[in-house]
Amino acid sequence: MPIDLQCVWSDIQTIKKMSPIVHNITNYVVMESTANGLLAIGASPIMAHALDEVDDIVKIASSLVLNIGTLSPSWIQGMVVALKAANSKGIPIILDPVGAGATSYRTETAHSILNQGTVKVIRGNASEIASLSGSQTLTKGVDSLLNATDCQNQAKILASRNRCVVWMSGKTDVITDGQSSIFIHNGHPLMSKVTGMGCMATAINGAFLAVNQNILFGCAHAAILMGVVGEIAAEKCKGPGSFKIEFLDTLYSLSLNEIEERICVNVL
Repeated sequence: MPIDLQCVWSDIQTIKKMSPIVHNITNYVVMESTANGLLAIGASPIMAHALDEVDDIVKIASSLVLNIGTLSPSWIQGMVVALKAANSKGIPIILDPVGAGATSYRTETAHSILNQGTVKVIRGNASEIASLSGSQTLTKGVDSLLNATDCQNQAKILASRNRCVVWMSGKTDVITDGQSSIFIHNGHPLMSKVTGMGCMATAINGAFLAVNQNILFGCAHAAILMGVVGEIAAEKCKGPGSFKIEFLDTLYSLSLNEIEERICVNVL
């Protein structure tokens, strides 16, 4: 089934109309930019990781985002409690395994989360996805040294094993449920020069899955939005600093015509 532009736009408009609450247990490096990104598209972000309140926050949320970028034992405990509460409520969970493969602590934490509940989406770079699939990887901290298009098989293995969708970011984003794959060719190199763009994509994915029950296409629509916005912002900015501002402004004002002019996707 090809990507339907009107469905992409419908998701964006529904997010603005419904303002779904996206509960983020995320790293403190990106909390502000992630929250601002969600606000710009019309969603309602909550950043809450305290063990004593995550269960209550999940009760009012439409989706849960777990990001392991800055780990501590108490945050991991909060993630597990939130995971189980979200599974009980039936809301989608998106895991961003930041830095998986770089240290055993991060890799083991990601596997532990996956083993303790049902995650609908794993969204990461090629090195993170390859690491979780069981492959030996090349990483530089939390950055990937692999290309997403070269790791398609690893993404499919990980998706099939966990019965979820894998969104693997890169020059070309690869989104797969283990059988079908969607390739998003939008985006710009400047996106890698601003910290937290991948984390923002994961959070925005949470907003899309709050309004679209088709996990594969919900991820694709979020990836298209991120890529198109990145291209437009890059044309307006002077460098990484102004890129971040232009990115948020474009998230807020993006039109259907702008998506139609730039969308570059193929489905296999």
